[in-house]
Amino acid sequence: MSEAVKGPASYFPSIEKKYGRPIAEWKDLIRTSPLTRHMELVSWLKTEHGLGHGHANALVAHTLAETSAG
Repeated sequence: MSEAVKGPASYFPSIEKKYGRPIAEWKDLIRTSPLTRHMELVSWLKTEHGLGHGHANALVAHTLAETSAG
């Protein structure tokens, strides 16, 4: 049996369903944004793209963790 997805990625199915864009597209937007700080990116996703705080926070946290690990 596979383990349940935890952390920020657990939001991904509902983000894709609610906003109609794949997660890869959101991550590309975050990576290409001139903003670099976590809360700046969260605010930007909320104001420019209409995401809720939890969804924006999950996307930013996951994307920045990948970027810093790479």
